Amino acid sequence: MRLLKLSLLSFALIGPLGSAVAQSPSVPTSLTLEEAIRLAKQYNPGYQLSLNSRRRAGHAVRNAYGAFLPTASTNTSFGYRQGKPQIFNGVAFGANSDLLSSSWGLSFQASLSANSFANLRRSQANEDASSSDVAAVEQALVSGVSQQYLFVLQTQARAAVQDSLITSNQLQLELARAKAGVGSATSLDVLRAEVALGTGQVASLRAHNLADVAMLQLFQQLGVDKPDNVALTSKFEVTEPKLTVASLLQMATDANPTLKALKYRASAANATYRSSQGAYLPSVFASASFGGTSQKYKDGEYLVNQGKAQIAGSRASCFTTDSLRRGAGMPGITAACSSIAFTDAQANALRDQNEQFPLKFTSNPYNLSLGLSLALFDGFNRETNLQDAAAGEVDARYNIRSQELKLTADITSAWTTLTVGYRAFRLQEQNAQAARNALQLAQERYRVGLNSLVDLQQARSDFESAETSRIDALYEFHRSFAALEGAVGRPLR
Repeated sequence: MRLLKLSLLSFALIGPLGSAVAQSPSVPTSLTLEEAIRLAKQYNPGYQLSLNSRRRAGHAVRNAYGAFLPTASTNTSFGYRQGKPQIFNGVAFGANSDLLSSSWGLSFQASLSANSFANLRRSQANEDASSSDVAAVEQALVSGVSQQYLFVLQTQARAAVQDSLITSNQLQLELARAKAGVGSATSLDVLRAEVALGTGQVASLRAHNLADVAMLQLFQQLGVDKPDNVALTSKFEVTEPKLTVASLLQMATDANPTLKALKYRASAANATYRSSQGAYLPSVFASASFGGTSQKYKDGEYLVNQGKAQIAGSRASCFTTDSLRRGAGMPGITAACSSIAFTDAQANALRDQNEQFPLKFTSNPYNLSLGLSLALFDGFNRETNLQDAAAGEVDARYNIRSQELKLTADITSAWTTLTVGYRAFRLQEQNAQAARNALQLAQERYRVGLNSLVDLQQARSDFESAETSRIDALYEFHRSFAALEGAVGRPLR
């Protein structure tokens, strides 16, 4: 019954976990960047895998602590022996009654060595490293989701520009047809306006397709299905970056999770080296065992009959001795021999003794031991392990140095890209505004007949290029900021 309850409890605990993995989350149709990051942390498979790795590291620490505790085991057995003597070297052994038996045992064992302490330190360092790995995966996830979120907004903004140009092309086509109807424009102008409209429609179709694909890729990173008619609602302001490379490098030294994970792994490598040195030290071990047995003859009168036979033998032996004593002229012991008899109390005691099975045990002698062991020679395995551990410790230090150099290069380049992106966006803003003014002037001049359709289309092409470049510069700036945050390892805004 207890096993059944434990099984039901296990299924109850496992059930919610399985449903959490399989269930489809509710996604709002108006999605902010913060909500997208929250969904990614909850459902992104890669991030969940990193959390599982941290759980395994935590169990390894608990296992390392368990090395300081004794191991315990127990055993219980039941036996049956046929009531038939066994012949050994011509002598019969064993009872003529079937025999039931049971036994129990409990044992404890403990050992302690220098490796126990080193393994605990190594497990703790690995757990800290695993936590830093989770933080690194989380930071990479936040950076990736932020950049993809911005890319979706960028593609949607470019698609909106194409839609606005289609509207403008439609108006220009209607104007060209009207002017051709009154003789102030040629059929060539109408054909050119139609070509411009068709070209704009194709560009709009491709722009919307790119935005849809980018949206699908965003939800792939989130780890959830994309709902219909979802809109990204976060707004981003462009402000001049005020940080310095030196301050960013200091932040990365303190906060970058990848660097912290490498430092923890260096501690684990040092613990491994100490453990290899501990192989030259002795180990202490101790053990203790307890137990008991019980048995029962299926013939309930077997022990009584055995007792009667023994008493009868003792009585006969006593009378024989009495005859010898009287024959030798010594005082007889007839009265003492006559008093030897098998009583009902003895019979009942033997019957009670036969009723100990299966749970009334007779204790066995307990065993205690304490020892010390020291390996003298193991074929140079200790020396090899020590050298490997020393090389691993050196490798860990070089990995830290390599990551520090990489951080310096990545942060410096990301900062340069960010500052250049800010200046480029301000210039593109000016260019887009000038192109917008030029397009409005060209549209007005074409309407009153002072410009040709070719001039108008050129102004529209210039505006499309300038506005698209402005949109690209805007979101490239924000993506550069997200990349800088990813390199530093912490938010900067």
